Amino acid sequence: MSFVEVSVELGCAELRLSRGKVNAINEEVVDQLHAEFEGLRGDESVRAVTLTGTGAFFSFGFDIPWFYEFAREDFTRYLTKFAELINYIFMYPKPVIAAVNGHAIAGGCMLASACDHRVMVTGKAKISLNEITFGATVFQGATEQMRYWVGSAMTQEMLFSGAMYSAEQAEQFGLIQQAVNPEELKATVSQTVDRFARLEQPAFASLKKLLREPVVEGAARKEADAIEEFVNIWYSDGVRENLRKIEIRD
Repeated sequence: MSFVEVSVELGCAELRLSRGKVNAINEEVVDQLHAEFEGLRGDESVRAVTLTGTGAFFSFGFDIPWFYEFAREDFTRYLTKFAELINYIFMYPKPVIAAVNGHAIAGGCMLASACDHRVMVTGKAKISLNEITFGATVFQGATEQMRYWVGSAMTQEMLFSGAMYSAEQAEQFGLIQQAVNPEELKATVSQTVDRFARLEQPAFASLKKLLREPVVEGAARKEADAIEEFVNIWYSDGVRENLRKIEIRD
């Protein structure tokens, strides 16, 4: 089953998460996203990519009930794939714009943060790295990417508090670039994509690499240890009890 809808129009591709009401991320979603990004990378007619969700969620993040029965080695494999995916998007040579159509929580926030530019709807939608609220942690790449966008102090505030931020709040501290009314999302994203698509691609890819390669390389040296620590905490008794209570209703 496909959980990523793909459309291409006028040199711009849209990848749309479509998995239930909350677009929860599992291993299939990660594999499909990676494959679609890789396919578009080699398509010279595509000059920019939009990543968005379906319905009221950009993404809930990890499908926690799905992973609850996973063996440690299987969950470690998944986390490694997910960490590789957000680094891949973060370094992607073409512009990637996140159209944050609704809630972007935990892993969903990480996906959005891997993109070059985020346009988010106002209203009820929230964006957050809320792992600490159920006793979990994050991993190195996600931490360094967040630090890249909002700085160390704000990254610490986000991670320690697990706070849920509105689009207006997230725009104030730089997590997103534009907060717009829901009815303006499509037009605003289209204008943003057009602006990025007009850039000279080789120069854009080179500048992106210069800016971000040190971030990714620094995180990569510590990622395996961070994922191991993530797994140890995830499988601790207290966190398992918290995870067991989390439900996803489609």
